[in-house]
Amino acid sequence: METTGLLNHLEINVSNLAASRKFWDWLLLKHLGYQHYQVWEQGISYIKKPYSYLVFVQTDVQKLSAGYRRTHVGLNHLAFSVADKQLITRIKKELGPLNYNELYAARYPYAGGKKHYALYFEDPDRIKVEIVAIGE
Repeated sequence: METTGLLNHLEINVSNLAASRKFWDWLLLKHLGYQHYQVWEQGISYIKKPYSYLVFVQTDVQKLSAGYRRTHVGLNHLAFSVADKQLITRIKKELGPLNYNELYAARYPYAGGKKHYALYFEDPDRIKVEIVAIGE
């Protein structure tokens, strides 16, 4: 596999590491096949072998007041591919009981267009997450 140009890792500062870890453990470990990579007092990372990983780091208290806004300059959302529409259905069913906010629910599963089967929701910091069915 060609590795030149692949995303190596992405680091995201979070407002509450414990809440973020609960969310990302649920999504990445349970549903998307990631594993814990590194864990330290102020952060955690998840790896999808062999090449890429995600890092979540606790933001310093003095920097929390600005908050996150996906429509401002910076990260808008994270999108993950899945090959199975049933996995998207399972994730959607778990959102409500876990109190995670689904986005565009009235237009599910085609909020991204007639040929784009996807689920959109937010992490604890309101970072938009998209799960996209590919290859079907």
